[in-house]
Amino acid sequence: MQGRVLIALPDRDFDPTEVVAPWDAVRKAGGTPVFATEHGEIASCDPKLLTGVIFGQLGALPANVALYHEAAGTPEFKKPLRWADVRAADYEALVLPGGHAQRMKQYLESTLLQAVVREFFSAHKPVAAICHGVIVLARTLDPRTGKSVIYGKHSTALTKVLEASAFALTFWKLGRYYRTYPEYVQDEVARALGTHSLFQRGPTFASYKKPFWVHDGEVLTARWPGDAAGWAHALVKHLEARQRAAAA
Repeated sequence: MQGRVLIALPDRDFDPTEVVAPWDAVRKAGGTPVFATEHGEIASCDPKLLTGVIFGQLGALPANVALYHEAAGTPEFKKPLRWADVRAADYEALVLPGGHAQRMKQYLESTLLQAVVREFFSAHKPVAAICHGVIVLARTLDPRTGKSVIYGKHSTALTKVLEASAFALTFWKLGRYYRTYPEYVQDEVARALGTHSLFQRGPTFASYKKPFWVHDGEVLTARWPGDAAGWAHALVKHLEARQRAAAA
């Protein structure tokens, strides 16, 4: 594939796997990944996910930790753009990774980032979101309808089962670390879709070996880090298909 793909990040606490999967897939396909943060400052991931949340468990896989350190050393990571300087016309797609720690709220609640999302939707450019990143789509309103830009679409996001399970396993040690908001991600996203029937939960027992994602038009969504590699590969294949069609 050709062209640049924008990966939007908060300043802190994003999930490293959900960032390095699209970064790696895009560069290996011949594209150029570009990072952007709110003020153009260098971002850093949730440190617990690099070392393991509880007794070395529940963190990123070693291969993804290594990829994160590799990505963090690149010029594009060290010199991110500002969200305000992003123009959809300059990119092939927008990627919205997730993360659940509290400093993600800078990103999840940003009206500036929502404006970036609206521009990509208006330009009919692909948008890929995973886990809590789908909340950004849910909260971005289409000015023509006053409804979410994903209203009426099939979508997934962090499921209630996954969110509740992680919370139950870690509450004794980390409190509400795995509950970013009182409302479950699945419930907020499903409400934005207009009907819960459009929310796709995927297999109950999530596995890295069987990634799950949902593709509806120009929107690709996934649930958790275990889906990230398959979701990122699907985005690249979609971009390649778009470029072949444009060249025909």
